[in-house]
Amino acid sequence: MKTINVVAAIIKKENKIFATQRGYGEFKDGWEFPGGKVEPNESPEAALVREIKEELDTDIRVGSLVDIVEYDYPTFHLSMRCYWCEVIEGKLKLLEHEAAKWLAKDELMSVEWLPADLDLIGKLEKQM
Repeated sequence: MKTINVVAAIIKKENKIFATQRGYGEFKDGWEFPGGKVEPNESPEAALVREIKEELDTDIRVGSLVDIVEYDYPTFHLSMRCYWCEVIEGKLKLLEHEAAKWLAKDELMSVEWLPADLDLIGKLEKQM
């Protein structure tokens, strides 16, 4: 099975976490943490900075690694490195997603997360 290496930004502000809803593709309408694929010869942190700039027109600072999620979808294996991030500059403008929400700890389960992202929610609840 093919492995896809991706990164995800867990952007936190005032005890809320930023979540986005996919606007395209096989997983359209599912909720996720923003991010994307790591390119060859690119560090995970550099990939995350690049992806957030492309998807949300925002500059971020990548903090500590929260978790590495390993998840088997039917046609591929996802390896997702998830980092705490903070906005340096920009307003999180949706360029690829159809919606976004700031979610407090007690609201994390109010959206329909994609399966790989759902695996992370329990860990985040303990750290918020």
